[in-house]
Amino acid sequence: MVQITRLILPALLLAGCSKGGAAPGPVTLAAPKTTDWRGVATPEDRKRLREWRVAFVDALDQARARGHDAALQSEGALVDPDAGVRGALPPGHYTCRIVKLGTAQAGTAAYRHYPAYPCAVTSEGELSSFAQLSGAQRPTGLIFNGQNGRQIFLGTLMLGDETRALDYGRDSERDMAGAIERIGAERWRLVLPYPRFESMLDLVEITPAAPPFRPAVAKGGE
Repeated sequence: MVQITRLILPALLLAGCSKGGAAPGPVTLAAPKTTDWRGVATPEDRKRLREWRVAFVDALDQARARGHDAALQSEGALVDPDAGVRGALPPGHYTCRIVKLGTAQAGTAAYRHYPAYPCAVTSEGELSSFAQLSGAQRPTGLIFNGQNGRQIFLGTLMLGDETRALDYGRDSERDMAGAIERIGAERWRLVLPYPRFESMLDLVEITPAAPPFRPAVAKGGE
């Protein structure tokens, strides 16, 4: 069982989130009562996670049907549902790039990609925390051990200039649930099926930040 009551991501790492240039306060996340993700995930998110492959295949089919086949081929293993292999995402500083597939609302393209942003994985004892450190939409949450070499992400979406994350489970419109898989020697992806806005599937490509590479600060608490 996790021994700390709050998990705190370093404020220094989050300085890039503020448009005004001043470093915001730290992002805090409530420590779960169990390290088993199934005891933390909401019923709706457990359903989303069970149906991740359905979402993946349907989103790909929709993107291809709308003429994005060449762009998808350029993404390689990132958009291959079966590319995941064993290999946990270790603590460290990373670059994250989001690709959205499929459409959940009229007027959005079936394939979209966004500029890369800094993100960090921080050891929190038995768990790890994940945070995208800049951008208008920033996934922030906890990483749990899953099965078959996959890890499970449960978190929330931070927006705009927000400096504190909602605790997972407080707002179903912000809750995020996904699986982390290794898809290369130093390449991982976070698969987010059925996000609340815009797309049918979000993929976060995660690669080590450019040198000098420094491990993220391990956290503890009381």
